[in-house]
Formats: sequence, C-alpha cells, structure tokens
Amino acid sequence: MLEELRITGLGVIDDTTLRLTTGMNVITGETGAGKTMVVTGLGLLFGGRADAGRVRADPGRAVVEGRLRLRGKLADTVLARITEAGGEPDDDGSLLLSRTVTIEGRSRAHVGGRSMPVSMLSEVGDQVLAVHGQSDQLRLLRPSEQRGSLDRFAGPDHEKLLETYRETYTRWRSVVDDLADRRRNARTRSQEADLLKLGLDEISRVDPQPGEDDDLRAEAQRLEHAEGLRVAAAQAAQALASGVEVAEDAPDATQLLGLARRTLEGQAGTDPKLGDLAARLEEAATLIGDVSSELSAYLGELDADPARLEQIYERRAALRGLTRKYADDVEGVIVWAEEARTKLAALDTSDELLEELDKERQRLALQVGELSGRLTAARAEAAVRFSEAVSVELAGLAMPHARVEVAVLPRPVGRDEPTVTIDGAEVAAGPDGADEVELRLLAHPGAPSLPLQKGASGGELSRVMLAIEVVFAGAGGPETLVFDEVDAGVGGQAAVEIGRRLARLARSHQVLVVTHLPQVAAFADRHLVVAKDTSGAITTSGVSIVEETQRARELARMLAGLPDSDLGIAHAEELLAVADKEKRG
Repeated sequence: MLEELRITGLGVIDDTTLRLTTGMNVITGETGAGKTMVVTGLGLLFGGRADAGRVRADPGRAVVEGRLRLRGKLADTVLARITEAGGEPDDDGSLLLSRTVTIEGRSRAHVGGRSMPVSMLSEVGDQVLAVHGQSDQLRLLRPSEQRGSLDRFAGPDHEKLLETYRETYTRWRSVVDDLADRRRNARTRSQEADLLKLGLDEISRVDPQPGEDDDLRAEAQRLEHAEGLRVAAAQAAQALASGVEVAEDAPDATQLLGLARRTLEGQAGTDPKLGDLAARLEEAATLIGDVSSELSAYLGELDADPARLEQIYERRAALRGLTRKYADDVEGVIVWAEEARTKLAALDTSDELLEELDKERQRLALQVGELSGRLTAARAEAAVRFSEAVSVELAGLAMPHARVEVAVLPRPVGRDEPTVTIDGAEVAAGPDGADEVELRLLAHPGAPSLPLQKGASGGELSRVMLAIEVVFAGAGGPETLVFDEVDAGVGGQAAVEIGRRLARLARSHQVLVVTHLPQVAAFADRHLVVAKDTSGAITTSGVSIVEETQRARELARMLAGLPDSDLGIAHAEELLAVADKEKRG
C-alpha cells in the first residue's frame, strides 16, 4: 500500500503531505483547489509523462515522494527487482520513491535511495497501483486489456493453461517460420552452404591445431640459427664443466666453486657463518652441474636439418593461406570452422529435413489447436460468470435493466498469421490464443448489444467501469486502486451505491477516491480535504485530514455549499451514520 505521498511545487500545491491508510481514502475540496494535482502527482511518481507547465515557477521544480509498504509475493517480486537494480528498502522495510521535474522539463527518478530511469517507476507502478479516471477508462476499452482481464478473472487454472499454450505456440511459430524460410530461400541457402563446404574442406585438408603456428615459428627460428645456438651452448658448456679448456690453464667453474667451498669449510669451526656460505656454494655447484648436463643434452638434440626446415616453411605457408581467408590467426580459423559447421546444419534444405520439420509443424499445430479450443471454452465459461456478476453490480448502481455481455469471438484469418483448425473452422492463432474478447453493453431491454464505448453515456460508462473493477477486484491486480471522479454525472441513490461498492473494494484493497459526491465521501475510512490559501500573493493549496465535526461540515459544504448550515450538517451526519452502518454490516 501507499503509506505517504508528499507533493512539492506542483500546480497550486506548494508543499503538502498526504498520510494514507488502508481501506478507503477520500479526497474532496472546492473546484480548482487542486484535487486533480494529487492524481497528477501519483502519475508522476509512478512514471507518468512529465508536464513542465505544471511546475511552479518558485522553486522551479516539482518533487513527488512516496513511501510504499509491500507484502506477500508482491513484496518479493518488486523488492527483488529494485535490489537487482541497486536500490534497497528502508530500515523498516518500506520502499521510498521520488520523482523530480524541473521547469525546463528535465526529469529524475530515485527508487530505494538510488538514481534510476523513470521506466523503473513505471515498472513498479504497473504492479502496485491502478488509476481509474474518465481518461483511464480507455484502458479497459482496449481489446487486449479486456482479454487479459477476463483471463485473470477465469482463475489460476486458466492462467496455467494459457502459459502452456504460449510455450507451445512459441515452439510452433518457430518451426513454421523455420520451415517457411528454408523453402522460400532454398536456392540462397544452397549457395551459401556450398561456400561453407568449400571452406570447411580446405580447412580440413590443412587440419590446423591450436597453438601450432607459434610452435612452428619457434622451431623454425631454432633451425635457422642452429650454428649460432650450437656455438653458444658449446662455449657455455666448456666454461662450466671440465674436459675442454676455454683458455690454456684456465680452471672451470666447478673447480673454482670447489676451491671456494673447501676454503670456507676450513674456517667454519671458527665462524659458523662461513660454514653456511660454504653450504650455499655447494648448492650452486649442484645447480651448475645440472645446467651443464642440460647443455650437453641440448647440443645432442640440436640439428641443422634443412629438410625439416623446408617442411616447416610449407606448413606455415598453408596456415597463412587459411588466415588470409578466414581469420586473423589459427585459433580464429578453428573457431570459423566450428561456426561454419553450425551454420551448415541450419542451412540444410534436404528433403529429409524438410519432411521432418513439416511433421513437427503438424504435430505442434494439433497441440496449438487443442489448447486454443480449451482456452476458448474456458473463456466462454468465465464470460458467463463475469457477465452475471457485473450485471448484478449494475443493478445496484441504478442501472437495473442494463447488462454487460462478454463476446468471445474467433480471431479473423490474416495474411501474416499461421492458422489452426478448431471444431472444423480455420482461425488465426496469436500468442494469447485464437480469441478476441469484447465487452458489450445492453443499456436496456430491446437495446442493441454495443461495445462499451458506443453503448454507454459518460455517466453510465463510469458506473459500468466501477462495476467491472468491483468484479475484477477478487481476480488479482494491483493492491492500490485510484478512482479520479469516476462518479461524474451520477447522483442520488446511484451515488450512495457507488460509495457502498468502493467501500466493499476497500476491504481487500487500498482505495483512493477523488470525488465531489458527499454520498461517496461518507464511506471513507480517511477523509482528506484539499483547501486553497489565498492570503498570500500566490494562491496555494494544502491537504489536511478531517474528522468528526470538521468532516460533517465538509460534507455539508459538498451537499449545499454551506458548511455552517445546521440543516446541511444534520444531513451530513445522517449520511455518515448510514455509511458507518453499511460498513459495519
């Protein structure tokens, strides 16, 4: 739920804080006092379009801040997404949101203490809040929204079926598109496959190995400089080991180390430190002996082999031929070959593969058709239940003869969509099934069944939408519902019924209502009033909570425009008593 909303510098609102509660929160006030700015602020907080024209010149920016307290699975989902993006909840578990809009039109968003794209606010808003106003009623007039709402109303088993259908549909479309592409581009695919085969044949003949080029380069360098390497190794061996003198009467390194070690050992009894150094000289002599042996082995292996050098030249030339055509180095050539083999499999247009794909297409088409039929039947059953429930609600909203019907119609066959057969009829299958859903209104007996937007007046449409929302309330969706003057054009007993149904919604949802009807405001669990302040040079508005006597005076003002009228206050108190009795019942 939304616990708190602070608005600064937006329209006539200078700086005000709305402290909201669970249940039904009602906002009232004089015309022009700024009630709509509250809804505008909510829109901004949850990612709506920023209008710089609504920003007050002083201080030159509008700021909307909100505190959300989430629970259950919704909390897990939303907070996990926020944490992934770098934000975090407050110490008490609540989530802080902020949106700033400057007078120049620049906009910034903060979620969980971190700066984030405005789209993150929209993502959160889609899950926690739904705004219903005369303009927002267009949401439920869209066929896709009507189908989605009916699917939610149908229940969790239906949604599982829909998920299974979508997975099958995705596989089916993939096979359909793949098969069509292979058939349509068979010649192009065949040409590309031939080129890949030529490349793979050439690479296979050479058979390059990882790291081979570097190894060959090093070996070639040794063979090319074999004589110089031999002389260097031989002279080093002569200097280290006895047997061949570098210069006449010159002792070798081993002899010199032995002489030094023996000399130090002779005095080790006097100073142990010299004994330690003698031991280290012995280690050095051992190391030099090892090096001498390795030099001897190196000389034995070193061979200036012109034939081997020629083989290396030829091999490296073959590898360079591959790197000129396919990649920058041998490793790249090997990768190219692996990718080419994968592409070659994808380019296959053989009759055997096409036949196999066609069988898979037919198998999946049967599954899609079967699942589509089950979806259609489930939607038709849910449509009957939904129509009856909404019609009952309309009877209580002073539309006793009106009836809402839900038409579940087959999707017309189009040029760009695959089709399936359901009950012998060919229909187009989409990602949500083979149905189109349309809400229709019969305003009175004998009236034609028309789409909502054509069959209802403004006041009727408000009541129809409220009835639909009451029915949908038990079928999931956001926990916070905002109604912005959906009671426009309504009065009398119908207004009382609207208040009663909003109060019913508030048992399971947090409801925020902007209204001009006292019959609706009387059902509030918390009543907030937007009031103008014209004492300064600039008119501003603020929001305050009214209770008891103040609340009765506000309802009297709404009833007759006379907050101090004894008759108006008496009528207001009667309304409050009736509403309280209804809520307790």
